[in-house]
Amino acid sequence: MDLTQGTQEEKRARSKKMMLWFGIGSLIMSFAGLISAFIVSSKQRIDKDWLKDYQLPNAFFISLGVIIVSSITFILAKRALKQNDVKMTTIWLLVTLALGITFIFNQLEGFNQIIETGYNFTGPTSNITMSYIYVIAVVHILHVIAGLICLIVVIYNHFKQKYNANNMLGLELAANFWHFVDLLWVVLFLFLYFFRYII
Repeated sequence: MDLTQGTQEEKRARSKKMMLWFGIGSLIMSFAGLISAFIVSSKQRIDKDWLKDYQLPNAFFISLGVIIVSSITFILAKRALKQNDVKMTTIWLLVTLALGITFIFNQLEGFNQIIETGYNFTGPTSNITMSYIYVIAVVHILHVIAGLICLIVVIYNHFKQKYNANNMLGLELAANFWHFVDLLWVVLFLFLYFFRYII
């Protein structure tokens, strides 16, 4: 696609979308590095202090469902905006925000559950396997927080009536980032869940 074609507004929109995808690409590489480090450590430490039968906390399972539902509600918000249904757009955006916050609380509860099983992030009760899980989850939470900030900006702009069926770039960009962060947790969760069966 030629980024030089179209109106100034269209060029700006394409540029912003391109920047988002570049950012997402860099995030994918960052998490790929974390996963690679996890795999390499498991091979080097499998006979030492690597947990082969680690259990993911129940709260992580709940957070998985919560974040999947949040993507659906964001889709519904976008669909409502396309229909110029301001009220339903507002409702679905606020529900998405609530689900995002709920996701973070569930992740933090997951950390508490890990601690209850006897594994802290550092110190004599730490374990390299669980420390990796802590790091992966925390880094992901930081990106969810970034997504929540974007969502709050979208909600603010929506209340200021900056979006409509013909002007929804800001909402689309936030939605794409949100869906990426959601899909990322699904991939990370499935990796952590099934990896213990293949080492």
